Amino acid sequence: MTEKSITIIGAGIAGLSAGCYARLNGYSTQIFELHTLPGGLCTSWGRKGYTFDGCIHWLVGTGEGSSFRKIWDELGALDGKQIVNHAEFLRVVGPQGKTFILYTDPDRLEKHMLELAPQDEAIIRELTGALRTIAKIDMPAVSPQSFGETLGLVKNGPGMLAMMGIIRKYGKMPLSHFTARISDPFLREALESSFDLPDFPMFGMLMSLGSMAANNAGYPIGGSLKFAQGIEKRFCDLGGQIHYRSRVVKILVKDGLAVGVRLADGSEHCADVVISAADGHTTLYEMLEGKYLGDEQRQAYASMPIFDPIIQVSFGVDRDLSDQPHMVTYLLDQPFTVAGEERRRLGVKNYNYDPTLAPVGKSVIEVMFDSNYAYWKNLAGEPERYEAEKKDVAICVLSQLEKIYPGLTGQVEVVDVATPLTYERYTGNWKGSMEGWLITTQSMDNVLAGKKMSRTLPGLENFYQIGQWVEPGGGLPPAATSAREVIQMICKKDGRHFTTRG
Repeated sequence: MTEKSITIIGAGIAGLSAGCYARLNGYSTQIFELHTLPGGLCTSWGRKGYTFDGCIHWLVGTGEGSSFRKIWDELGALDGKQIVNHAEFLRVVGPQGKTFILYTDPDRLEKHMLELAPQDEAIIRELTGALRTIAKIDMPAVSPQSFGETLGLVKNGPGMLAMMGIIRKYGKMPLSHFTARISDPFLREALESSFDLPDFPMFGMLMSLGSMAANNAGYPIGGSLKFAQGIEKRFCDLGGQIHYRSRVVKILVKDGLAVGVRLADGSEHCADVVISAADGHTTLYEMLEGKYLGDEQRQAYASMPIFDPIIQVSFGVDRDLSDQPHMVTYLLDQPFTVAGEERRRLGVKNYNYDPTLAPVGKSVIEVMFDSNYAYWKNLAGEPERYEAEKKDVAICVLSQLEKIYPGLTGQVEVVDVATPLTYERYTGNWKGSMEGWLITTQSMDNVLAGKKMSRTLPGLENFYQIGQWVEPGGGLPPAATSAREVIQMICKKDGRHFTTRG
């Protein structure tokens, strides 16, 4: 019997994951990817012996035996990879050198915070108590599909009840509302700057730190591209095909059915099912010409906030920074200007924990800023101005780093500046956004209530969307789970038993 065929647009983590699950369930599967490499936004790039990473800071599901680790194992994502579990999430340093260390161990964090602000004992113990509770609970990665999985939830009943209490208390609470209760001004600002996003939900912070406390949100040595290549290998070993340098420009539709795709070179490729793991706006408004939009999609693209695009400034330096903290936010007494915007904070990431990213005795440093897409788009028409602005950004950032690491300027061997247009060029992401829909208290509330964005479109059969444009908050775990869920939907429709073994 001829295998039913699935075509996937995009070889990011969602597309690769869908490919793996499709092959495991007997579907003939091919992926079309516009870039030359897998991973999409989950990527790294080499420059003169250094590797600059553009994605993974920490990865939920690295803990052996955890629910989400099972998914990464199904996908081969962590095969042979060493995991680093950080003792610190980050540090925040004030203008006078006062330092807050956001330890991943709740006991250590509590002791440190009480030393900084003993008058805030009640709220400090409230925070660390919630983290201890979350660290003990292995939340299910997906809805239970078998009696055994359901039984596992029942056995975890007391923990789940405790989690429900945390969800009720913090699920709709902005982080800023929680920190407003802290009387110590430095501790208040330090905690806010640790998750510096508008309307960021307190529950999001608790889940991130709670996962780290459980050693279930580490960093895989080798970085983002190596992580993506692990899933790529799994897909290819299962018999899937990936076509690189193959930009899809149109989803072919006949009588209300998605029947294939057309590439930029004019070639057409038929399929029984089409799954888009590509940019959502491009998929809906260009590949499908805006013909299959429901109210949900129209409202989302008209009003839902997206993650701001970013500038990433990376340096390869001839200096051993292994004795320095891996992530620090500096609160500045004198602001500086980058890409037309005043900056009062400087976040520095030092990849001293991954020896594969720099030659022995040398280091990689990265600095990121939110940036305005329109600012860079206006420069794009004049390449000389665009390149000059990138150089100015690098010089400005380096002048700030020189204050932290005296002598660093003379030790820089490589400089790389990625702008919002870089992200747009390599991934097609709408407005250069780094992660799709922004995580907010509203989107978090929807997630906790089980209100998911639709994976299908009205009036169009045999078509599905997966990835960050149907998963508010983005991130790698939701990319993988959205892919898994859609293949389950397809299997159910076709009367097949969904399996993860093969």
